[in-house]
Amino acid sequence: MASQPLKRRAVVSSLIFRFPHGDLERPQVALFRRSDKVSTYRHHLAPISGSIENHETAIEAAWRELREETTLTSQSLALWRTGKAFTFSDESVQREWTVHPFAFRLKTLEEGGKGEQGLRIDWEHEGWQWHDPADIVDDPSFPGVPRLVDTLRRVYFEKDFSEPAARALAKGLRTLMDDHVSGSRQLTTIALQIFKEFISQMPDNKVDEKWWDTVRMGAWHLSKNGRPSMSAAILNGLLTILDELEETVKQNTDDKEKFTTILSIIDRHIANRAGMTQRIKNFLANYLRSKSFSADEDRNSVRILTVSSSSTIHDTILDAFADLDAEILDLRILESRPLYEGAALAASLVSQFKSRIQSSQLPSDKKLQISLYTDASAVTAADKAGVLLLGADRISSSGGVCNKIGSLPAVLGATYTWPNLDVVVLTETDKISPADEILLEENDPREVTASWRTGHVKGIDVLEPYLSHHEDGNITVHIKNIYFEWVPLRLINTIICEDGILDTSAIETKSKQIDAGVSRMFGGL
Repeated sequence: MASQPLKRRAVVSSLIFRFPHGDLERPQVALFRRSDKVSTYRHHLAPISGSIENHETAIEAAWRELREETTLTSQSLALWRTGKAFTFSDESVQREWTVHPFAFRLKTLEEGGKGEQGLRIDWEHEGWQWHDPADIVDDPSFPGVPRLVDTLRRVYFEKDFSEPAARALAKGLRTLMDDHVSGSRQLTTIALQIFKEFISQMPDNKVDEKWWDTVRMGAWHLSKNGRPSMSAAILNGLLTILDELEETVKQNTDDKEKFTTILSIIDRHIANRAGMTQRIKNFLANYLRSKSFSADEDRNSVRILTVSSSSTIHDTILDAFADLDAEILDLRILESRPLYEGAALAASLVSQFKSRIQSSQLPSDKKLQISLYTDASAVTAADKAGVLLLGADRISSSGGVCNKIGSLPAVLGATYTWPNLDVVVLTETDKISPADEILLEENDPREVTASWRTGHVKGIDVLEPYLSHHEDGNITVHIKNIYFEWVPLRLINTIICEDGILDTSAIETKSKQIDAGVSRMFGGL
């Protein structure tokens, strides 16, 4: 009698971690004992799991299952790491499972969370407790669900990597996660430096297939778990390096010699990134030179409105201005709350300009006029400007250009009011993301409320109790701190990159190339 085909199910598997020692090196992980009311794996220890519904993404399903099975929400949990999905079959339950692992960090009371006191299990579980990840094994003595260790190691790479390499990668991921100032180009350079440090901490006496798998998994974590909303450039940078490293790994030479070559290859790629800025500057200067400003205004001025603080704009705008005949750079900058990156950009440009004038890198007749505006003043700030200049943290053929929150209303309001205003994006091609990958990022609400307190906002004492616990009887207060948003391609006139003008077909082609690279480098892990 022929066996029945296995039923295929895509599920999320969410592990909850806490850090009782106050650091990220000695965590504990919660496992839940499944009750006798569930259909599979009764009385086994498991993460919080459940099926992905047709209308959901994997992360949406993970949050839903956590809320349903533990009552925990983003008030008490923060997404810590995303693991690489994997598939396995279990004929004992007639299932083929595709598991999407996630790791969540239990917020402390100081962060506004409720700690484990806020965790209440539902009927699917009969109990739970904390475990040392090192104690979780695939063994009959440990009653875990099938492939529990595989699920764990895909989010907790410390279980597999050597201790020095794991420490270097974990520290690097924290650096990327905590950096809310650097742009994606800067973060990519930082990520490549972290990648080199990670590899340098690996054994150098056996550069073999297993070693290569570890390197690729480390690269995968850097691209996924550093800053997801700004990961396109990191991913592209890593894929370019991996392509070259793969050839070195395959060579039939001494392992230590290969190891040295691999580190030098990464150094060369990091150094080569500096050349992008010069090429973008040249194309920006050519564009501004050809731009026809309003006939009734002084053509001796270049009038630009920008949002937040793009590192690409920061590093090219003064050099491009130096190449122009215009004497005045009239730069209007939206301050970009809650961290006021626009103000930081203005301060840095003032210091740069002053230094260049003093060192004669700029002619003495050049003038910089900076006007800072609140984010809500974009329409007023755009008056008689010729260009609304945006950076980009990622570019998608389907989503458009992802940039700091406030970019879309600035584009919509300013171009509606001033139809002759050109919307120009300054970027690098490595910010093009895989096809249809659209991610957003929400951050600590205390960044928003900090300025309310220092500014003595009226009524803050009424809101204060809700800012820690978010709910009280029939009243709920949520502080949303979303960093990025998408500007559709149809609203953008020109995208300038290191290769010149970037069009939609080039974006689509690059996206497909990235998809192919991701599949080849990470598909078998």
